[in-house]
Amino acid sequence: MFTLSSQGGAGQGASGTEGARPPLQLEQSRCVQILPALVLLLLLGPPPSWAWPPSHCGTPGHTVCDFVCDCRDCSDESQCGHSGASHAPDSTPFTCDFERDSCGWQDISTSGYSWLRDRAGAALGGPGPHADHTLGTDLGWYTAVGTHRGKEASVAALRSPVLREAAPACELRLWYHAALGEVAELRLELTHSTETLALWQSAGPWGPGWQELVVVLGRIRGDFQVTFSATRNATHRSAVAVDDVAFQGCGLPSPQTRCPQGHHHCRNEACVEPHQLCDGEDDCGDSSDEDTPTCSRHMPTDFETGLGLWNYSEGWTRNHSARVPERPAWPRRDHSRNSAQGHFLASVAEPGAFAVLLSPEFQASGPCGCSLTFYLYLHGSEAGLLQLHLQAQSPGAPGAPVLLRRRRGQLGATWVRDRVDIQSKHAFRILLAGQTGPGGVVGLDDLILSDSCMPALGEPAEPLPPQASTAPGPLPPFCSAPTEVPRPPPGLWALAARAQLAGLQPQSFCEQGHLSCGDLCVPPEQLCDFQQQCEGGEDERHCGTTDFEHPTAGGWEDISVGQLQWSRLPAQESGGPGTDADGAAAGHFLSLQRAWGQLTSEARVLTPPLGPSGPHCELHLAYYFQSHAQGFLALLVVQGSTRELVWEAPSGSSGVWQLDTVPLGKRQRPFRLEFVGLVDAARPGPKGAGLDNVLVKDCSPTVATKADTEVSCNFERDTCGWHTGHLTDAHWRRVESQGPGYDHTTGKGHFMLLDPTDPPARGPGAHLLTQPQRAAAPQECLSFWYHLHGPQIGTLRLIMRQDGKADTQLWSRSGTHGNRWHEAWAMLHHQTDSGAQYQLLFEGLRDGYQGTMALDDVAVRPGPCWAPERCSFEDSVCGFSTGGLWTRQASATGGTAWGPGADHTTETAQGHYMIVDTSPQSLPPGHVASLTSEQYRPLAQPACLTFWYHLSLRNPGALQVHVEEAERRPVLSISDRGGPAWHLGSVGVQARWAWRVVFEAVAAGAEHSYIALDDLLLRDGPCPRPASCDFETDLCGWSPLPWPGLGGYSWDWSSGNTPSRYPQPPVDHTLGTDAGHFTLFETGVLGPGGRAAWLRSQPLPATKASCLRFWYHMGFPEHFHKGQLRVLLHSTQGQLAVWGTDGRLRQQWLEGRVEVASAEEFQVVFEATLGGQPALGPIALDDVEYLAGRRCQPPVPSQGDTAVAMVVPAAVGGALLFLVFLVLLGLMGWLWLRKKGGCPSWDGTAAAAPGFDNVLFSADRVALPALGTNDP
Repeated sequence: MFTLSSQGGAGQGASGTEGARPPLQLEQSRCVQILPALVLLLLLGPPPSWAWPPSHCGTPGHTVCDFVCDCRDCSDESQCGHSGASHAPDSTPFTCDFERDSCGWQDISTSGYSWLRDRAGAALGGPGPHADHTLGTDLGWYTAVGTHRGKEASVAALRSPVLREAAPACELRLWYHAALGEVAELRLELTHSTETLALWQSAGPWGPGWQELVVVLGRIRGDFQVTFSATRNATHRSAVAVDDVAFQGCGLPSPQTRCPQGHHHCRNEACVEPHQLCDGEDDCGDSSDEDTPTCSRHMPTDFETGLGLWNYSEGWTRNHSARVPERPAWPRRDHSRNSAQGHFLASVAEPGAFAVLLSPEFQASGPCGCSLTFYLYLHGSEAGLLQLHLQAQSPGAPGAPVLLRRRRGQLGATWVRDRVDIQSKHAFRILLAGQTGPGGVVGLDDLILSDSCMPALGEPAEPLPPQASTAPGPLPPFCSAPTEVPRPPPGLWALAARAQLAGLQPQSFCEQGHLSCGDLCVPPEQLCDFQQQCEGGEDERHCGTTDFEHPTAGGWEDISVGQLQWSRLPAQESGGPGTDADGAAAGHFLSLQRAWGQLTSEARVLTPPLGPSGPHCELHLAYYFQSHAQGFLALLVVQGSTRELVWEAPSGSSGVWQLDTVPLGKRQRPFRLEFVGLVDAARPGPKGAGLDNVLVKDCSPTVATKADTEVSCNFERDTCGWHTGHLTDAHWRRVESQGPGYDHTTGKGHFMLLDPTDPPARGPGAHLLTQPQRAAAPQECLSFWYHLHGPQIGTLRLIMRQDGKADTQLWSRSGTHGNRWHEAWAMLHHQTDSGAQYQLLFEGLRDGYQGTMALDDVAVRPGPCWAPERCSFEDSVCGFSTGGLWTRQASATGGTAWGPGADHTTETAQGHYMIVDTSPQSLPPGHVASLTSEQYRPLAQPACLTFWYHLSLRNPGALQVHVEEAERRPVLSISDRGGPAWHLGSVGVQARWAWRVVFEAVAAGAEHSYIALDDLLLRDGPCPRPASCDFETDLCGWSPLPWPGLGGYSWDWSSGNTPSRYPQPPVDHTLGTDAGHFTLFETGVLGPGGRAAWLRSQPLPATKASCLRFWYHMGFPEHFHKGQLRVLLHSTQGQLAVWGTDGRLRQQWLEGRVEVASAEEFQVVFEATLGGQPALGPIALDDVEYLAGRRCQPPVPSQGDTAVAMVVPAAVGGALLFLVFLVLLGLMGWLWLRKKGGCPSWDGTAAAAPGFDNVLFSADRVALPALGTNDP
């Protein structure tokens, strides 16, 4: 709708004509009323540039790139590491996923070794990752540095835009990929003012796949930049990639007119929570939260000039980061100044010994208590430990130290805030004790005592400002009732008032780290190995199994560093369901609670190192979870640098106790279990998470069941003797038939499924394997049914694994094999006299990302297998007897000096085929080399055996094919000259008994000659004519193999009644029913970028004129979301488009005909691609017929059945005529008004009326030129 209005100006009242409008405005209004045609045209056309005013945001320069969206569309942050317009709160991460651009990140490299925005599919077989991290597919983008051929060491540097004003909780999170381990060093640096800090550096080794890096930036005033660099030298030339770079929690609070009750109103009008006052961090952004009268009475110690009032230190050293010792875990900056020049305390005590820091004596604390806020650093060792003790100075003698807080393990290379509130009836001292582990560092900085901590008489105290004694000021946080907020609980290991009976460190005759039980010392590697060593089971007592009633909590250790933590609490104090999982109100469980940490990270709790575990290992748990959409509760397995997600609570949980079981499977030691939880404590409404009754069960590697020997399995009851491996975070899953997934056994049962898009898997593959088996016979046949379906599915392999031997690949398939189940066989050869065991392993590789792979009905039986119906020679000779002359080889590694440059299966030099050298020195003229198959099963109906052959340019002789049943009979002889392409051969077979096929090469005596074979296939039904197919049985020699450079997408094969996750025609054209088959391609998987998929015929001989007939089906939901289907002729001279059409929502089969001509051998290619934005929509083909040497006849029109592709459809033509009529009508009206003087030209008084933009109907090849308004 367009609305014109006017208001009286300043002089209207003087004229005495209220509401009067000038004549010009009246004429404008009249023009609008009588030109509906022009308005209609404006509505039909694209929106003019003045329809909506542009968003102008007058943002001052100092607020650009400050992690706060000052503009509604966030344009002030668009080139500041922020992708996408979001009006999200400040805590929302500013993430760059590189999908649209580089978000302001720039390459500043000075050599050819440089960073470039890239994606996996852009360069086939490149050195970078095969998928990005954001999408997990080859469609996603990242930034990467490629290989460099120079001989000198080079550094590739990627620098962020200039950023401003980071908050204290600011974190940088990114994902990097350097799995090949051929980079000398990776480094992350912060440049601020005149200082450049190395925040992180690593020389590897790096794990496989994408690795996460989290670095706390902390409070940064003014401008700064972050640089990620990769260094290579003469021996390190691999690619490195970076993706999903996020700045989280970096925005300072925005000014507010009013603050929530109890919050502090800063001088700059921002609001901060009460616990952020006087904590040594600038949370307001102008330091006014650290400059209140209350803060002036606190007693801080930042160690910049000494120990302050902490008057006793043993085992600590005051140091800074400018002189970093040769310890990788050493802090790279202090907390007070966030600088390498700032000072802190670090433990220099021997590993296992305590470094002790003692406070002066304080008076008994009052009702508000004495609070100590401090920042700790625990990094480099799981054995690192910091304890805070209270030592009461009771009359007579000092009391035993009482543990108030304990932090242990790896908290990361960051300073973590903590706070302890102390109430004591007696005078007391505070004792901080740090213990380092091997390679670890324990540090302290910014110890802040509240004003309620009163030094005892005679104890020295830091001088207070003069006004401190007279200005009362407000009470400290959590003391004054009006501003009180819930206190965080003391934490999982803060066991209040638990006396240390034997000092700080328990005494034992065993070595450090060993467990003493009776007379036995159990080494660390045997603790929690699921095999009991101690008679009382002490070595397996704190290994994850617990009901949380005992204070040790089953060995679970909280390692949270943020505003949440895991705490063992009584059910009535947790704020959760009110009871534990057993319904006891007095029971305990592990609860997610608020913490004193300053970061926004999730809460984490870990077990000690566990394992090794057996395949039956599983975890039982009770949990409750209730949160907003961004919250989660998950279980991870931590092993080395990898963190594998194995369980996640449903997002719709109701907050009541629920039970679940998580399979953990067979894993190597050491691994740890980690529960991770996140809820938004600041949001209103019910929220929380809890864990109880955790049971780690059947994890001993010695646990065995009868099912372990069951290799044959239909997966209806369970997985029998098969279990999932843990190669990556991708997993095989036993699922029930539903929707597009259906099993082979009954169509409604269970099967094993691997979905490469199953979130959040990013690993390269998944394993499904048996327990070690003993052979029942020297030869066994393993049969199974597999399902490989999808436009870009990966590879499925079968491997046999034996101790002391390299893995043997028995079978493999890649790419789509149609939407149906296929049977396959593999021979197992054993040496029964050796007693050796073997394992079978199915490996699904994520080298494709669209589709599914599945397994069902695995069976093993003694004796040989039938000859396979399909053989690609990629894994073996498929049981063929070679006679010593035929050899299996790949062009890249083959022993024959001449042969095809690539195989037919993969069309690469690494693919395998069978070849015989027919040169005179290898096979004299007239001699025969035979290649004989194993026995095929008898045929119930006629079948077609197809194969691909390749002949040398020099006369190789003849290739003869024989079928051997009761007797041998010739069925085909080929003696053509060779060429650069593989050719398709086919023979019809009828056999009532078991039979074999024999290929004979008869040499002609030419030098450098050969005959090669590849891709044998036995299919039901008679053999089709060349390049003709009704697709009822298979693709009839049409190849859906992905073409290099097109993204690796394949045409598929299906029927209307076969369940599929992709849209497809409801019926085929051949039968006209849902049982009929067709070939199709789902264009919705292509994504932006103009990629395509090819369906190619076999090579066809040159022709002057031949007819190609086919039926196609196209369906797209919207007008501008359309697919394109083209027919190409491909030869050594290039390719030529001879036919094409755009398709929309046409739920019918349409006929296409095109005459083809070529002066040389060629292939017909059907190309499916997109002409608009990605949208779900299939392009299908059926009944393709190639009529060699025959011209096409005009089609016979048939109502509702036949349509020939036209340049301009009648409907579009009619619409265009109507549109032209409206244009002429509008122009005539305009000229009439101009002639009558009704419409002024607005020359000099109004802006020129905008004309139409060009309207281009590319699908119909009709362009409507722009219209303009010409002045008279």
